[in-house]
Order: sequence, then structure tokens, then C-alpha cells
Amino acid sequence: MEEIRLGTVGSGAIVRPILDNVKLTDSIRLAAVYSRTKDKGKALASEYGADKVYTDMEAFLDDNEVNFVYIATPNLLHYEQVKKALLSGKNVICEKPFCTRTEQAQELVALAKEKRLFLVEAVPTAFLPNLYILKRELPKIGRVKLLLGNYSQYSARYDQLLKGEAPNVFNPAYGAGCLMDLNFYNVYLSIALFGKPADAVYYPNIYPGMADTSGILVMRYDGFVGQFTGAKDTWGVNSFQIEGEGGYIYIKDGSNGIAEVRVVTKASDEIFNDQPNPDRWFYEVQNLTKLVLADDYDAIYERLDVMLDVVATLEASRKKAGILFPGD
Repeated sequence: MEEIRLGTVGSGAIVRPILDNVKLTDSIRLAAVYSRTKDKGKALASEYGADKVYTDMEAFLDDNEVNFVYIATPNLLHYEQVKKALLSGKNVICEKPFCTRTEQAQELVALAKEKRLFLVEAVPTAFLPNLYILKRELPKIGRVKLLLGNYSQYSARYDQLLKGEAPNVFNPAYGAGCLMDLNFYNVYLSIALFGKPADAVYYPNIYPGMADTSGILVMRYDGFVGQFTGAKDTWGVNSFQIEGEGGYIYIKDGSNGIAEVRVVTKASDEIFNDQPNPDRWFYEVQNLTKLVLADDYDAIYERLDVMLDVVATLEASRKKAGILFPGD
């Protein structure tokens, strides 16, 4: 592929960090915007230099100029929208979490491979240089025994919830909740490093009539265990730590960004960082673009294997915790 000509679906806050970095990256540009609201679509297109705005999905997907669709809509809409885009012959980037159900994710991966299309879950962690450092340095701490992750970020939407409103980010009708949002990053990093856990149990704080606003997920592996906290109703120091028999690895700012990797053993205390730019989306857009332009389907499909295990782990643990979405 010589150029990524992007069409966006969704105009929420997450779209702008991606498009900010599209503007900084060669061989990728915003070509079209789909929005249910013409005015919102025009505003986004004007800000990022797109020539076309659609309010009809079929017309948007029929646009031959668009060869990549970026989907950033509520979680429960991802499956149908990704499927439509793939069936229209479009490569797809879909915001995390990719799907709420494993069977849906498996179907979409199979469809993408059948049609030889790129399919990407938009999670910066998968494209960060410091993730490779983390994998390289893991053997230094010996046999792993504990994983400890925290991602707490107080949400203004929680204030709306307390006022009696039903914001999308906490509404099970949209496949939402804290496990599917902030704690997702802890789960993703653990699975990217160690694979799918043998078992996962979630202990949520559930707001009446809504999904979880915070909670602790315990993931059990063969020989070690992970404890992962995610919260949108509190705030704290975000971090991720891997403890082994021979030392520990401390990840500054936690699983969403891997800002710095500190490796401590009895013999050494080293800090690594191959990410001088603090913007994690910079690396996602830059490295994803490189892989696509190189037609590296294998590298993209390998990341889908991680995604499938993440979806399966989230689905099983939330259902056991009584968090059900439409279609469950």
C-alpha cells in the first residue's frame, strides 16, 4: 500500500489524538468523515483537512478513495460497523475494546484474513517501543510471581452519574464500564507479555442499574497471579509492577503508555526508555503506518491473537461478575 486514506466513524474525544498524529505522519491522511450529525462531521473534517463528509454509512463505505476505516464509536456498535466495512473491502482500525463477545471477534478476524484486509485494534500499547524493551528485560527478574497494575482516573462522567444521568461510558446498553475501559490496558499488557490466563475473576463496584465504575480483576496463571485495579470513580498513582524471584520491573505511569521501564535486581538498577515523545498515540500512528505500508500482514495478525485472548478474558470475567450486555 502506498498511502492510507482514512475515513472516520465517530467524533468523540478519542478521535482527536489519533488525527493529531495522522497530521504528523507521512503517507496517511484523513480523506472522509462519517457522522450522524452533519455539523459535527463538517467540524471534524474542517479541523483535519478532509474533503468529504457523509451522514449515510453506505455512501461512506462506497467511497473508493477511502481504503482504511477508523471506528471510534460506543463498544457495542463495533461488531456491526467493522463487519460492514470489511464486507465493503475496507481495511479497518477499531478502537478498543474491539468487541464485547469472543465469537464476534473471531468472526471478524476470520473475515479479514479471508479477504486479505488489515484489521487493527487501536490500542497504543501494541505499538510502543517500550513494550519491546519490557519483553527483552523480563528474563532478568527470574521466575515471575506477581503482577500488580493500577489505572485510576476520575471521570467527569461519574459526576453525571451521581446526578442521576446515564452517560454512555457507564451504560451497559453500550457495552461500557470500567473493566472495558481503563482496566482493559492492564489486561492487555499482561496478555501481551504472558498470554491468556488460566482464570480471571472480577470484583466490581457496580452503580445501581449501570455497569462497573471501578473494580479489581484477579488473573491466575500457572505459577503466578496478577491483580489489576481500574477505577473511574477514584484517582491514584498509576503504575504496573512485575515481581520475580530475582527482582522486579516497575513501569512508570502504568500499562497505558509504558512511559519508562525500571529493572531492579540485586546486581543492578536500570532505567530504559525508547519513547522520547510522551504522546503514546504518536507511536501507534507512526508504527501502524509503517507496518501497513510494508504490507506486513503477519505483524498485524499477530496482534489480533492478543486481542482475541483479551476479549475472551474480559467477556468471561465480566459475565461471572454479573455484568451483562445486550446480546449476552
